[in-house]
Amino acid sequence: MDEPVTVAWPGDPVLEGPGGVRVIGVPGQPDRETARLRIRAALATALAAHCGIDPDRIGLHSPEGAAPWATAALDGGERRIALAISHDGDISVAVFRADGSAVGIDVSQVVPVPDWEPVARDYLGPAVTAQLAGLPAAVRDAAFAQAWSEHEARLKCLGLQLDEWRAERAPALQACRCFPLALQAGYVGYLALAADGA
Repeated sequence: MDEPVTVAWPGDPVLEGPGGVRVIGVPGQPDRETARLRIRAALATALAAHCGIDPDRIGLHSPEGAAPWATAALDGGERRIALAISHDGDISVAVFRADGSAVGIDVSQVVPVPDWEPVARDYLGPAVTAQLAGLPAAVRDAAFAQAWSEHEARLKCLGLQLDEWRAERAPALQACRCFPLALQAGYVGYLALAADGA
């Protein structure tokens, strides 16, 4: 398994991860709207520092039903930058990839999911459902959160919406390379890169 990808929290340096990505996080979110505003501000600041420009020259775009992206107004012209954002519990994470290649990210809080089996069957597919069913109950919540987060990161990387499991999508989803995120206890997360961008 790959080493966990470092998340840059406020005050940390933003390090380059696999495939040239940069991952940032914001903890202590009191509600969804505050989380959305804070991670977008942190993302704009990190992008501006990476590009060597002022934050007001960064545009963040997240149209309904499409993968989000950023634009950097550079002296030589505008550059499109791929990004992804995720929130759960009281943390938010975001990733950007300056070369524009697709990227996905997801964070999940580890919580009991009493109906894990039908949810896994409907969204994660038969193989993952069977793996989860073979685990002791004491570790199943964390394993479910990991499987869910990895699946969501893959979907975001491919620009797909969460939908019921379809076997014909499995090859494309599995082609994404996934890396775990280094997160605080009680959370799991994954970064996904397109097959050609690992």
